[in-house]
Amino acid sequence: MTAEFRQERLSGARFEQVYLDGATFEEVDLRGARLREVDLRDVRIDGAWLGNTRISGEVESLLVNGVEVAAYVEAELNRRYPDRPLMRPTDAEGFRLAWAALERRWGQTVERARRFAPEQLHERVDGEWSFIETLRHLVFATDAWVCRALLGDPRPWHPLGLPHDQMPDAPSVPRDRAAKPSLDEVLAVRAERMAIVREVLAGLTDERLAGMTEPVPEPGYPESESFAVRRCLGAIINEEWEHRLFAERDLDAIESAASGS
Repeated sequence: MTAEFRQERLSGARFEQVYLDGATFEEVDLRGARLREVDLRDVRIDGAWLGNTRISGEVESLLVNGVEVAAYVEAELNRRYPDRPLMRPTDAEGFRLAWAALERRWGQTVERARRFAPEQLHERVDGEWSFIETLRHLVFATDAWVCRALLGDPRPWHPLGLPHDQMPDAPSVPRDRAAKPSLDEVLAVRAERMAIVREVLAGLTDERLAGMTEPVPEPGYPESESFAVRRCLGAIINEEWEHRLFAERDLDAIESAASGS
């Protein structure tokens, strides 16, 4: 069934888990719209008016007025963040180097966060996770992709772990959105999880990296199936890198708001 909307006012409408592949938008006002966790591959936009538009995500190819800009963006990001190329490791030693860089960068970010008031670390910016919630999510990510998928623990979950909002409830996986732990409480759990990753990478070989995991028999997240070891470790490297950038961005916003600038 094909739905058609003509001369309709849908201001403030919310579309969640909706399939719009192949849809056509013509003479549509999308000012102020927010697209989050969307698949925009093979999208074509003609005659658009873009101003004060922000795009973040995985950009493989982007043609703007006939100019391919993805390579320019990639080069600029690598210039701004010299450690970024390390986050795409190809061998076991590369993963160890990536993790060492992440631990160093997170140490700097945490040191900065300690200068903020405790309530500021629970503050959300533009609807995104607070600093504390970001750390809690990384606990969950480590439990999911390293402790469960890679090491085979069917229930590795720490009660402070915070799954991503889009994840359906899964057996035994805690999701306490109301928890308000202190920075030190979350960092204690983070230290344990980071030590696990460090130990796994210390013993990682190229042969193991090229292998597959054994399926975890008990249902949970991720699913009970075999995963490429590279995928599991790549997931945690990506999560740690991206969420630290988000955390720094939001600390900037909180700091700016507090100073009135």
